[in-house]
Amino acid sequence: MNIKSLLIGSAAALAAVSGAQAADAIVAAEPEPMEYVRVCDAFGTGFFYIPGTETCLKIGGFVRFQTSFGRDEIGDVFQGKDNDRSDWDAHTLVDINLDARSDTELGTLRGFVNIEAASGGKNRSIGLTEDVSVNYGRSDNSFFIDEAFIELGGFKVGRFYSWWDSGINGENDSLGNETNFDSIAYTYDGGTWRAGISLDELSGRWSQDEVTDALGGIPVTLPLLGTHHDLGVAATVGFSLGGVNLDVLGGYDGWADEGAIRAILSADVGPGTFQLAGIWASDPNAYWVASEWTVAASYAFKATEKLTITPAAQYFGDLGFDSDADMWRVGLTVGYQVVEGLDLLATVDYNNVDVSGAADEDFTRGFLRLQRNF
Repeated sequence: MNIKSLLIGSAAALAAVSGAQAADAIVAAEPEPMEYVRVCDAFGTGFFYIPGTETCLKIGGFVRFQTSFGRDEIGDVFQGKDNDRSDWDAHTLVDINLDARSDTELGTLRGFVNIEAASGGKNRSIGLTEDVSVNYGRSDNSFFIDEAFIELGGFKVGRFYSWWDSGINGENDSLGNETNFDSIAYTYDGGTWRAGISLDELSGRWSQDEVTDALGGIPVTLPLLGTHHDLGVAATVGFSLGGVNLDVLGGYDGWADEGAIRAILSADVGPGTFQLAGIWASDPNAYWVASEWTVAASYAFKATEKLTITPAAQYFGDLGFDSDADMWRVGLTVGYQVVEGLDLLATVDYNNVDVSGAADEDFTRGFLRLQRNF
């Protein structure tokens, strides 16, 4: 065998082996493309698309630590008690909310859930009536759904806060009961002006003890605010023009056959915002139980990008719907942004209760709050 024959035979053998290996080769399957979370900017910052859908979701909330100090038994003078005690409380609150939105042929479809959990002592509120329905003030630990609703094309159904729950700048005003009802509402927003109406389920709102506690111990007889089954109606109309906003709100309690009306005026003045508000009520009802009438004012002064200082004052006429009792209050709220997402809030107010034929009752109270928002 010569060298030429050997080389040709070797090449043929290698070709045969290579062909066999090529025929038996395993080809790996192409991986499925991964679907990454996409940012959704159609509804503002923080939203992202739920993978595989056209629904945008935003997850938010806060963690809050708060210490409260001072008296809130302002009604002891009505009962002839001499009570000069002072106290303080501390509590921690966790708030988680889920906001899902998508565009439809009928407008934006929204689903919102807000869940809260709290621990610590009773929440001592600055507001005269805010403690009426603060669930986390009733026990050392609690977990509850604060809001849950569906919204489409201006219509809103579920459990959510009434317009009566809002107020003016600062933490020293009381301009409505803290009211989150199971409701059906419709809101029209035309830009310059807006209007809305809601039907509110008033079943099992508050007990007599809760109302008395909310008023700081004032022994007002309010059988209408016990467990009852009826509807309330709230309606609002407002306009905005050139830095001025006016909102007028009315509420009618169908079981009590009583109602209240409120107006809030806001205006940009200098480096801050001035607000003036007033309420009149025919008698105690599910929307307002503090007094027959009240007037409040505040000025939120933007001292720096991070610091806001808000002085405020309020007067209550016929406190607890007692014609012999009035009360006035002056207070100050200071808010400071420590860093992005972390806020410090401090507030204090002085209160004076004037009862005909009795000595004036005065007290000071406030709170310090640290809150991490996300």
